[in-house]
Amino acid sequence: MAGVRRRVVVRRTRTAQGGRNGKRAAARWPVAAAAAAAAGALAIAGCGQTQFGAAALYSNQRISTVKLTAEVANLNAAYQADKTKLNPQYTQAQMPQQVLSWMLRFATTDQLAKRLGIHVTPAYAQRQANAEKAKLAQSGDTLKQAAVLNGLPPNLLPDLGRWLAIQLKLQQVLSHGVPPTTNAAQQILLAKINHVQCLTAKSMHIKVNPQYGAYDYHQFAVVSLPSKLSAVPGAHPKASSPAPQLRPNC
Repeated sequence: MAGVRRRVVVRRTRTAQGGRNGKRAAARWPVAAAAAAAAGALAIAGCGQTQFGAAALYSNQRISTVKLTAEVANLNAAYQADKTKLNPQYTQAQMPQQVLSWMLRFATTDQLAKRLGIHVTPAYAQRQANAEKAKLAQSGDTLKQAAVLNGLPPNLLPDLGRWLAIQLKLQQVLSHGVPPTTNAAQQILLAKINHVQCLTAKSMHIKVNPQYGAYDYHQFAVVSLPSKLSAVPGAHPKASSPAPQLRPNC
């Protein structure tokens, strides 16, 4: 995908056949940081009332724990079928976070498209998915393998095509049809993209069931809640794990 690379712009999968097991290393799409999905009624507060069985709430809509559990099962099945070749950078226990991040990512991007009047046809979305598939093939990857490495259930790949298409058109809108050619221009466009996405996510009032973590407005993904150990005197959080931005800064 041409243009600016950002947290929610697909990063091409680069594979490595290193290591003793020869598994493909995960070069991820969006970065997303956990508990295993569980059936049953789970409560999450939102809109002044308690919603049962909700993994997340947004814009007066809900992602049910039943739906999330089913999609996590789809991801796990795809991983198990090809696990000798894959080395995802998340554990099975973190699959619910990965999948929920994608479900919220798709919802946010759809809302963003509505706000900006971006229209994407199914044919255009399919062309973007096919283009991504072709680029991945150059590195010896399949789109399905890339999906699993990125925590996306392969059955949701049609949604990925639409997401890619909206992201591309968003860049075109914000750059006024002139792709950035310098690093400075790319950073300016990236800031615009992040700001628009932040405003969209903010307007959706996203609430995540604490069982799965919290919504991070820095990564635009579901991440683990900060450990209480980090508040213990003498304990130092890892430099590679910055504190999540739990409130929109836009």
